[in-house]
Amino acid sequence: MAGVSVPPTPAEADYAYCRAVMRQHGASYYFATLFFPTELRKAVFSLYAFVRYPDQWVDCPSPEMTPDRIRQRLDAYEREWLRAACGQPVEHPVLRAFAHTVRQYRIPVKLTADFLDAMRMDLTQCRYPTFEALQQYTWGSASVVGVMMCYLFRQTAPQTLSYASQMGLAMQLTNFLRDVGEDYGRGRIYLPQDEMARFGVCEAHFAQGRVDDCWRAFMRFQIARCRELYATAEQGISLLPRQVQFPVLLGSRLYGEILSKIEQNNYDVFRHRAHTTHLEKVRLASRLYWQWRRGAWTNGRTPA
Repeated sequence: MAGVSVPPTPAEADYAYCRAVMRQHGASYYFATLFFPTELRKAVFSLYAFVRYPDQWVDCPSPEMTPDRIRQRLDAYEREWLRAACGQPVEHPVLRAFAHTVRQYRIPVKLTADFLDAMRMDLTQCRYPTFEALQQYTWGSASVVGVMMCYLFRQTAPQTLSYASQMGLAMQLTNFLRDVGEDYGRGRIYLPQDEMARFGVCEAHFAQGRVDDCWRAFMRFQIARCRELYATAEQGISLLPRQVQFPVLLGSRLYGEILSKIEQNNYDVFRHRAHTTHLEKVRLASRLYWQWRRGAWTNGRTPA
């Protein structure tokens, strides 16, 4: 009957809920995701929402949420998630949607366990002596997300997964550099202690928001490594199906722009939050699209 709207199915409502979560909390990710094919886009929404809730509990707890209570919430979330993954009914719309995604794309549940273990790690570890030690955390907090994306693309060759893992690492390190002040306010420093010492950076820099020559040299080193990781990870984009290449490339470049914003702010990540505006996102997407169509992005990538 003309003019009569059809209510969404329960599954459609669950995915719409996940989309709203991503739209609210992940501006750069959400913008890039809009370029995926429709069905794949829904799966990406569910993956983002699945990881967003635990991350939010750990990073932005309410005043009454002690580490023990957060751990209990994470444990309950995992129990409910495993029930959903086994096809049992659960109340959380995100878990219902993501369980459907996991079954459809055959994502190993072990990857979700690695992610939740990293969230628990945040409750007890707040300093990392070396970059290698930090990567024990970033594997679960970020690299496994890149790997799960490959399952959504149905591209799971070891080389492809390795590139995806590095992309996740690059994006997580970008977050660490952007959010230095916020993370320190939560009692955490996600930057290697030995590298800080090498550049003469100490905890007083974080406590006082000190931006001096030592800090700027340290940040230049961190940003250079991030850009190398992005450049390496982007080599794997050509291994992906063509219909997903552009949004993956766009997500990489949008996050890379955060590094440029940090530089424009003279490395002051304590008083200025590095971000791109919607207009800047649109301009970058337009410019990058035509480079991608010509294949001009694949050779001699020069970070922004």
